Amino acid sequence: MMDSLTPTSKPSQNFPQIDRVRHELKRRELTVEALDYVTPLMLRITLRGEALSDFTSLGADDHIKVVVPGADGEMEMRDYTPRSYDNAAGRLVLDFAVHEAGPATKWALEAKIGSTITIAGPRGSAVISGVSNWVLVGDETALPAMGRRIEEAKAGDRITAIGVVTDKGEEQEFASTASLRMNWVHRPASAITDPAPIIAALDGIELTADTFVWVAAEASVARAIKTYLTATRNHPLPWIKAAGYWTRGMADTAMKIVD
Repeated sequence: MMDSLTPTSKPSQNFPQIDRVRHELKRRELTVEALDYVTPLMLRITLRGEALSDFTSLGADDHIKVVVPGADGEMEMRDYTPRSYDNAAGRLVLDFAVHEAGPATKWALEAKIGSTITIAGPRGSAVISGVSNWVLVGDETALPAMGRRIEEAKAGDRITAIGVVTDKGEEQEFASTASLRMNWVHRPASAITDPAPIIAALDGIELTADTFVWVAAEASVARAIKTYLTATRNHPLPWIKAAGYWTRGMADTAMKIVD
């Protein structure tokens, strides 16, 4: 169902429309069906279960909660993007960036065929319409959402994407019916909070008035990029969505829109 219309920008011919759709919050018990490394540090896990027959995720950057045991044995929740799903087959695909071994990453690294996990959500979706020209910027944690956005884009869309990874071995390939220009920025793990290489890459990208810029990265990096977009490039706020997918030094990995 739709809640009262609360888009981040008012529907108009001049601005994109963002509709927030609420979903019934459900927990689902799922089983690991397959494990594959997309890159050396990106583990793809396919989950299966009859409970996925009514699973809904309408936005490419939706988040579910995975429920895993923490270091003290208490159950903890972490946010992950539904990379893809198939209701009829009862399958859900999640990608785990395995740079740091938090509780969810630890579970993923130890998972085997037949392992079980509980997921919850997504609680809602942000459905963006009225956009055909995209600039996507994201680090390793954002690649699942970025990849889904690229692969679900419609013919005629134009996408320029900047993926931020440690080295060439972490680059991914995405198929799309849209016109895609993929750029990769390499930076060492020691520089994960340095926005300079990303801003340098953005300097060479044209931002037309109808360009929707989607940014997801470490919180301080996402905030710096948003400031660059508004202060240096004078890009209008209704055409920007910037989120901190994680914060260095903090265990809470819940996604937060940055100010």
